[in-house]
Amino acid sequence: MILTQPQFLYLVLILPALFGITLVGEGINKVVHQEMSGLVSLFFGALFIIIVVMSFLFFSSYTASQGL
Repeated sequence: MILTQPQFLYLVLILPALFGITLVGEGINKVVHQEMSGLVSLFFGALFIIIVVMSFLFFSSYTASQGL
C-alpha cells in the first residue's frame, strides 16, 4: 500500500510543514514590527507544525506496527 511507504509519508508532510514555518516567520516579522495580527499567524503556524509532528508520529507508529 502506498501510504505505508516512508517516501510518501515524507512527501505528504513536507508541504504542510513548510506552510507552518512560513506562517511562523510571517508572524514573527509582524510582531517585530508591532502588528498584533502577527500573533494569529504565529498561533496557526505553530498549530500546523504540531499537526505535522503528530501526523508523523501516528503514521510512523502505524508503519512500525504493521511490520513495514
